[in-house]
Amino acid sequence: MIGAHVSIRGGLHRAIERGESLSCEAIQIFTKNQLQWKSPPLKLEHSIVFYKKWQESYVKDIVAHASYLINLASEGDLRFKSISAAVDEVSRCRELGIGCLVLHPGSHGGVGLEKGLMRMADALKEILARTDDAKTKILLETTAGEGFSLGGDLSHFGALLELLDGNSRIGVCLDTCHLFASGYELAPRESYERFLSIVDKYVGIDRVGCWHLNDSHYDRGSKKDRHAHIGEGRIGIDAFAHILTDERWKHVPCILETPKDGHGDEGNLSILRKLRGY
Repeated sequence: MIGAHVSIRGGLHRAIERGESLSCEAIQIFTKNQLQWKSPPLKLEHSIVFYKKWQESYVKDIVAHASYLINLASEGDLRFKSISAAVDEVSRCRELGIGCLVLHPGSHGGVGLEKGLMRMADALKEILARTDDAKTKILLETTAGEGFSLGGDLSHFGALLELLDGNSRIGVCLDTCHLFASGYELAPRESYERFLSIVDKYVGIDRVGCWHLNDSHYDRGSKKDRHAHIGEGRIGIDAFAHILTDERWKHVPCILETPKDGHGDEGNLSILRKLRGY
């Protein structure tokens, strides 16, 4: 399912209208201001309007993206606020009927990978326990591997899943720019298949709940996260063709997070549809 991240400006239901205007099969949204810790609770009437609009549209799936402020591998006050914010994000998804929430893994801040993963696992255990009435899955997004960030290597997710006893509510979101920047090759067919074998080894193909499709301004292994328009970066157009024609992702949202300037979402979506063949 091809789509894009769309704005909720003017109300959550406006995102569905924007998705339809782009002929999206799936969309990604923020359910609140992504740069603020707290937002007013959802009003029941707004949730009803959103859900009704969704059911009447041809947007098949909606994925939410959590606040950029959340860092589950942190400590102290930031850790407390991050856990509370993540619980709120899951609760909002439950109220809106959204099945998946994309969440950045966070940064260990220099304490080391092992301790960072332990902190994150403990935080996720608390979040899952406090939202045990929700079916929403938390999709941990791959990162470019910059600085002390977690998620730049797929083995991080394998270790985390072990600490969480393979909890079924934890999945992953694969971001093409981030993967490429962290060192994974996706364009040659053999490299793409080799990459998926690594995903299956550490995570499991069935835990991939979303793709973010972005080209990369920088070379492979640069550890730099800067998105580019599809076909205008360093990844190689074949990588996107492999993903979009792969039956394993037929029912998985493939969401654009490319720049809004230039030909924007409309132009990038057109390219993706051509690569898919329709």
